[in-house]
Amino acid sequence: MGSHGEADGREGLALVGEIAAEAAHELRNVLQVIASSAFVAGRELGRGDGPAAAPHVAKIERNARLAHAIVDDLMALARGETLRCEPAGLIGVLEDARTDLREAARFVDRIEPPDLRARVHPMLFARLLHALYENAVQASAPRAPEITTYARTEGGRVVVDVSDDGPGVPAEIAPRVFEPLVRMRAGGTGLGLALARRVAHAHGGSIALVASAGGATFRVELPATG
Repeated sequence: MGSHGEADGREGLALVGEIAAEAAHELRNVLQVIASSAFVAGRELGRGDGPAAAPHVAKIERNARLAHAIVDDLMALARGETLRCEPAGLIGVLEDARTDLREAARFVDRIEPPDLRARVHPMLFARLLHALYENAVQASAPRAPEITTYARTEGGRVVVDVSDDGPGVPAEIAPRVFEPLVRMRAGGTGLGLALARRVAHAHGGSIALVASAGGATFRVELPATG
């Protein structure tokens, strides 16, 4: 009984760590935008130029709403609530997933058909893909990897493969790569792929490390939009 309770406690702490790490990462980006916009708006208002400050004030308001949405969405995920999913074009979700990684890798996309859509929670699914992209970038550092995203439908499901030309996943870690706190590299948190699995499952889908000739390939499967 004691070991079972300890295991539950560790799982609960890992979940808290996953959500806290993801919230911190997302909110840091939002707060940087708010801080920058506040500085510019304050400068323009100090000059008495209200119209010049207005767009920056609007950006502050928009990002404040985004910060609330991030916290709400991640907490809903932690509580196991049903996600608010909608049909979304995968190309747009991919772009959102790469917001701060565009200079760190060469991205190659194969989307078949180009207007392929999946029923997802756009922000959380973008975070899932971001975790895969960021993992490839950090595993390949200091070299910028080539990352290929191949999305299509198979057997009534939407399938997304994310492949890189990096060093691959060490054999001793591969069976546990999605477990919380399993680190693939020095300095990693061991939370990104664990959160990716949680997001995939919350969508009624799955994620797996699949065999590849080189590098690493992660496969995400989702229910079809219909």
